[in-house]
Amino acid sequence: MYGGHGWAGRYQRRLFVSDVFVVALVMVGAHAARFGWDPLYRVAGPSAPAYGVVSLVIATLWVVALGSTKSREPRVLGHGPQEFQRVVAAGWWTFAVVAIVGFLTQWDVSRGYLVFAIPVGTVILLIYRLVWRKWIHAQRDLGNLRAQVLVVGPVKMSEQMIARLRRKPRAGYAVIGACVPDGTEPSVEEVGGVPVLGFVGEAVDVAKRMNAEFVLISGTDQVSLGDARRIGWQLENTGIGLIVAPAMVDVAGPRVLMSPVEGLPLLHVDTAQFRGAKYIAKTIYDRVSAALLLAAISLPMLAVAIAIKVTSPGPVLFIQQRIGKDGSPFGMYKFRSMVADAEAKAADVMGGELTPFYKNEDDPRITPLGRFMRRYSVDELPQLINVLKGDMSMVGPRPQVAAEVAHYGDLERRRLLVKPGMTGLWQVSGRSSLTPAESIRLDAYYAENWSIGGDAIIILRTVAAVLGKSGAY
Repeated sequence: MYGGHGWAGRYQRRLFVSDVFVVALVMVGAHAARFGWDPLYRVAGPSAPAYGVVSLVIATLWVVALGSTKSREPRVLGHGPQEFQRVVAAGWWTFAVVAIVGFLTQWDVSRGYLVFAIPVGTVILLIYRLVWRKWIHAQRDLGNLRAQVLVVGPVKMSEQMIARLRRKPRAGYAVIGACVPDGTEPSVEEVGGVPVLGFVGEAVDVAKRMNAEFVLISGTDQVSLGDARRIGWQLENTGIGLIVAPAMVDVAGPRVLMSPVEGLPLLHVDTAQFRGAKYIAKTIYDRVSAALLLAAISLPMLAVAIAIKVTSPGPVLFIQQRIGKDGSPFGMYKFRSMVADAEAKAADVMGGELTPFYKNEDDPRITPLGRFMRRYSVDELPQLINVLKGDMSMVGPRPQVAAEVAHYGDLERRRLLVKPGMTGLWQVSGRSSLTPAESIRLDAYYAENWSIGGDAIIILRTVAAVLGKSGAY
């Protein structure tokens, strides 16, 4: 369920208009590019219609598909990959329907026309949606376009939930208060920095009074199944949405299946798998991509190597032993961005002990050229050789040195279940500005839940992060 008031309705209408505009523009462009400006040019085949009619039908079907795949659903707008996945699915279904109709009617619809229209149109739609998302992010960074949420549940669970929502303001939830279980100490006036506005039994009345858009239940045994059900009943016809946060965290949708048993929604969570067909596909993709990229950027990499040699004494490449999949060590290649004896000075710079995810923006060992290379991740390019060799992947947790791995606990060791990557989930979620705990959690989440489509999105976001303001150091 989701709230029916607030910013979502207005934004959906704008998005609908934008979708109609883009689809119409693409279909007109495809027709003009292939057949000129004659709308009566006919499709080859028995009793075939004019391409002008075909364009209108495809455009209508496409807009309907964008709605039926719920690509404009408020829950997927502004965060996560689902909005973009649903836009791609709408384009695929449109293409499939047109192909099936063409086959059944024996109408020979121009392949050039369809290839220009639907694949190119899908890319343009994705670009438009990305622009809209950037606008949402800018607004949410200013505190706008956020749904007002009332958190209901035990103090400890509610504190954790509020902290997570605050770490992700671009997800679009602003917690305005909390309701705690009956019997909670009267001295508890705040939970996670928001006021306690009442008890669980008063949650719906409080939500109405505070004009909340969602009630979020973060319950354990202190919030019973009956409490949750009553809240759901009381929210009917109020326009206030209900969100239930399960105790299981950091599990992606493809691994979760909901099955109702005696009215109880049970979440089945598949065990994380670390081998199989998708890993073979990832390996093939990694090595082919690395070979093509190395061939394409060999001359720029040669220019960087010459610049390093001219501006700083020492070798061009820095080869450091890192820990890879299953704890196996390997030599990782980088363009040297520090002085030649940087490792000998590491203990002095870091206060005598190396800690996980150590970063220092003002590290004195970094050369002037090295600082520029790090800002735009140019120093990482030789790792394409590691990918080609099979030591690394294009996307995965960043590899660390043995001294850092020595600090690992159970959560951190989840990172070693997959190959390390040139880029990863935490690099596109804040890069060097994240805390070590946040970086570790994101890497463990990636190791258990990655997908080919998710990797493609991470690569695109990496390019945006490198070129944008969130540079590394």
